Amino acid sequence: MSAQMRIGVVGAGLIGRRHVELIAASPDCVLAGIADPSPAARDHALAHGVPCYADHRALLAQEKPDGLVIASPNTLHLPMALDCAEAGVPALIEKPVTETVAAAQRLCAAVRRTGVPMLVGHHRRHNPIIKAARDTVAAGRIGQLTAVVGLWLLKKPDDYFEVAWRREQGGGPLLINLIHDIDNLRFISGEIVEVQALTSNKVRGFAVEDTAALLLRFANSALGTVTVSDATPAPWSWELTAGENTVYPRQDQPCYVFAGTEGSLSVPTMELWSYPQRAGWHAPLSRNPVERAGADPLVEQLRHFLAVIAGREQPLVSVEDAMGTLAVVEAVGEAARTGHAISPGRIMEQAA
Repeated sequence: MSAQMRIGVVGAGLIGRRHVELIAASPDCVLAGIADPSPAARDHALAHGVPCYADHRALLAQEKPDGLVIASPNTLHLPMALDCAEAGVPALIEKPVTETVAAAQRLCAAVRRTGVPMLVGHHRRHNPIIKAARDTVAAGRIGQLTAVVGLWLLKKPDDYFEVAWRREQGGGPLLINLIHDIDNLRFISGEIVEVQALTSNKVRGFAVEDTAALLLRFANSALGTVTVSDATPAPWSWELTAGENTVYPRQDQPCYVFAGTEGSLSVPTMELWSYPQRAGWHAPLSRNPVERAGADPLVEQLRHFLAVIAGREQPLVSVEDAMGTLAVVEAVGEAARTGHAISPGRIMEQAA
């Protein structure tokens, strides 16, 4: 393996091109090639001076990269990752890890059998804000966690839905957007063991949901609520509050609240609320900032991926871990369809 690792990218859409930019800007790796059958992908590869292949298997065979970024449509994640496992090439797989929990279990089995490391691109776990929130809760600074509130409320423009699959089941905010927030909540608060949910498509009338309300039970007995809608002008979403992506106008608002017996934490505003002296609703509250470092989570994710390839670090988000997040999202869908409380653990047992 050379001093600069050679990383290939499969899929030259928006996120794939972002990965290409990050690799090109890194002093520790170089772009080995792009795999995507579109003419636009060939032009993009030409601009970066690397070969373009119509098929990821050709890229693996011809370029023999040290690692591969899989930024293809969700349905292709499993076969591409399986090919990487067989070729002995570590992969960074964009979220969701696969289209279904059953497919993720097949990939877990391949990772265990081959020993080839796979990292899943839930990149927000690399954000210093999320890391600081997790550390604050884990250190007991808010006491025993009792309640979690999550909001994902914004308005997608009408032209967003000119793409047909975004109007169909699987193309809505549950699988496309909420999966990020579910992963954040799992990472900060612990495993989700029970889900209840309601969904609605009343605003647009498409086959896919535009609004959802979730009730969650965590393994530590904390309860959570999450409200989701992509049909309302509002500032309360990770996209608009975290400042992670500059295409979204940043709002100085929280989108998560973690409440405990000794205090509460708002995220990403990172304000810790508590009683400085005697506790009680008549007593004044103090508001103190929680310090966190500044870093681009996608840059940190690439650094981590290179360390995973080199064997210096274990994947922060393994295939098995990412499968847990996907199981919660599947449980949300089943709970909304049936009106019953659903266990993500049972989803994984049934898929086995």
